[in-house]
Amino acid sequence: MATISPVAHPRRVPKPPTVPAHTQVQKTHGVQSNQHFQPLPKATGAYPYRMQLGDVLVADAMSAIQNAGKLVLHVAGDTGGVKNPQPQQTVADQMVQDFVAGGDVPAFFYHLGDVVYFYGQSSEYYPQFYEPYSHYTAPIMGIPGNHDGDPLDAAVEPSLTAFAGNFCADHPHLTKGAQEIQRTAMTQPNVYWTLLAPFLTIIGMYTNVPEGGSVDTDQAAWLEAELAAAPADGALVVAMHHPPYSADAHHGGSAYMGGILDTATTASGRTPHAVFSGHVHNYQRFTRRVNGRDVPYIVAGAGGYWHLHQMAVDASGGRLQVPWAIPGSDASLEQYEDQHHGYLRITATPTTLSGEYVVVAGHLNVGAPPQTVDTFAIDLAKGSVASTMPAKAATPAKAATPAGKRSPQAKTKAKAKAKAKGGA
Repeated sequence: MATISPVAHPRRVPKPPTVPAHTQVQKTHGVQSNQHFQPLPKATGAYPYRMQLGDVLVADAMSAIQNAGKLVLHVAGDTGGVKNPQPQQTVADQMVQDFVAGGDVPAFFYHLGDVVYFYGQSSEYYPQFYEPYSHYTAPIMGIPGNHDGDPLDAAVEPSLTAFAGNFCADHPHLTKGAQEIQRTAMTQPNVYWTLLAPFLTIIGMYTNVPEGGSVDTDQAAWLEAELAAAPADGALVVAMHHPPYSADAHHGGSAYMGGILDTATTASGRTPHAVFSGHVHNYQRFTRRVNGRDVPYIVAGAGGYWHLHQMAVDASGGRLQVPWAIPGSDASLEQYEDQHHGYLRITATPTTLSGEYVVVAGHLNVGAPPQTVDTFAIDLAKGSVASTMPAKAATPAKAATPAGKRSPQAKTKAKAKAKAKGGA
């Protein structure tokens, strides 16, 4: 009988949540045999794949943005509520409240990828996209993530078929998957594309399926060209699903994607004002010094998928304290939130790009009000970043337990006590 060498076929097991942060923050991801680079669908628009916000919003809405001198938008990723829809719905409901709360109304929602878990299927667009945002009254656009592009059976439904059908349609129309929801398909020109809006340009990449991301030479050249051609006025943001920096214990940051961006930045002579990513299911804000400017690298991947990713630990095995200077790096971690789902509210003006991260109640603090746990403001001319939040990882206060009821923690302890008494 033939034997299989354990050396030729090494075993793999997940890493513990106590992995050191400095080994995770920007690493080289190994090849995984079950994650392959997938071919891209044909673009529906012409190169260089640009879309004006005015092609989506009505003239009155565009005039209101110009007259106000600001553009407000939502940003989040990794939203699909496949196993537990409640976190996604809670975040979506709070985003809807931003339209009725009396403040600045968001013009649209920019999605950072992983709209539909686990394989981007057309059949999942209603429960994971159209229904949760049935009361969201603004357009939704964005970039795909690895789960959007990883096909269950490429022979039946090729990679990104559903994403392209719902986000890259050649004209706005109601898709079959939308069912009764009155949201027409978005008309982005490609799965990687550039949004041109008042006071803001977003260059959105598609980083494909493999862990750590992967882009072909065509997209890398396109990124360089779009950085070079981006308007000089207003904020310039690069969006990509796989984050160049992340100190979480699950995925970690991608040295590869950081290198792709650095190469394009050097070749184009343009440094983005900020980098937005998802993939990791929490919130993190890094600051990196690039070409004399402070550039925030932000992870906002806690938009609804139920499983949040814990942060890795510091050198002593404890919880990371911020600000945390990354050893041997020109970047530092300024703030994070890994206990609750949430979203970014971004405001762009002619001189600043600012944001606040809003978290919502979870299963341990049901009924708690939303809370802003981080704010930042980028001075576009100076290339400096300011924040008014305290230098610590904020956690929302837990809602009080109603009289006569036990908290989930108390119930768990009571069950454990009863189990111990019964000897089970």
